[in-house]
Amino acid sequence: MSWLWAIIVGFVLGLIARAVLPGKQHQPLWLTTVFGILGGVLGNAVAGWIGVDDTRGIDWIRHLLQIAGAVVVVGLGDMLYVMMRGSRRAA
Repeated sequence: MSWLWAIIVGFVLGLIARAVLPGKQHQPLWLTTVFGILGGVLGNAVAGWIGVDDTRGIDWIRHLLQIAGAVVVVGLGDMLYVMMRGSRRAA
């Protein structure tokens, strides 16, 4: 069941990241979900490093770090996707 939640949260984080990033992203929706999952994991890791991973109530800082991580991973992932897709078309 935790994998299902990871996919759902990754999907939502990926969509939020795509909405925050300027311009058009070129990766498919399934790759956006994977990038969202990776961004959420990155945000959780950073929250653990700074000591805000487990607080009473809603963990707003952790959620903001997850969104920030997703924005970074989706942005970098889109650049890599465009570079790889562009090189495949030239070949």
